[in-house]
Amino acid sequence: MTRALITGASTGLGAEYARQLAARGEDLVLVARNEDALRALAAELGRHGVGVEVLPADLLDPDQLARVEERLRDPEAPVDMLVNNAGFGMSLAFHRNAVEDEVAHLRLHNEVPLRLMHAALTGMLQRGHGRLVNIASVAAFIPRSTYSACKRWLVDISRWITGEYGRRGVTATAVCPGYTHTEFHARLGLAAGQEGVPGWMWLDAADVVAESLRDIDRGKALSVPSRRYRAIVALLKVVPAGLAAKAATRGR
Repeated sequence: MTRALITGASTGLGAEYARQLAARGEDLVLVARNEDALRALAAELGRHGVGVEVLPADLLDPDQLARVEERLRDPEAPVDMLVNNAGFGMSLAFHRNAVEDEVAHLRLHNEVPLRLMHAALTGMLQRGHGRLVNIASVAAFIPRSTYSACKRWLVDISRWITGEYGRRGVTATAVCPGYTHTEFHARLGLAAGQEGVPGWMWLDAADVVAESLRDIDRGKALSVPSRRYRAIVALLKVVPAGLAAKAATRGR
């Protein structure tokens, strides 16, 4: 039986990864700040007969982050898949955002995954198998404030890890969904319909996770769920940067 550790597991895509991985028989380590929400999810997943550990942690707290790193290094209960999902959004108005909020945003999206991947990698290489998963975004391919920059880093590091370590059985996949129905947008203070994004651009979280897991299992470095977003990413390669930036001002 294999084991996955998921950050940001209490809601949204993190919780959906937990549900789908539990349904296929994988043990889980659930990480998030909200212990009550994690325990509720663990109780829900118990029906699948898998082991579920609850590890409450604020990943921006160095001591709590260190606990998660130590869990990833534990050889007695090895982690075969790490899903770096924790994150939050920022206003696109970089000049109006508090710089400390921007630094926290950068740390959670880039420094935290780097530390967790580093903690997991040695054991995975020793065992000759492992999957590192970084939840990025289609925004990685669009000039879109610091959020895009953070997500682009996840794409690039995933491609490099897969190229460097794939022959030794360890791959990294950057999952790049488009607009997906989760609690993410509600936390930005936006109700349904306030994004300014047409309905056809929205994806269902269950579909995003199911498609990405197929790509992860194949060891692909990049996963862009849905044909419509794969077409958008292909188009962005030939669209002038200025036009792409203008289009990116819609939604958040």
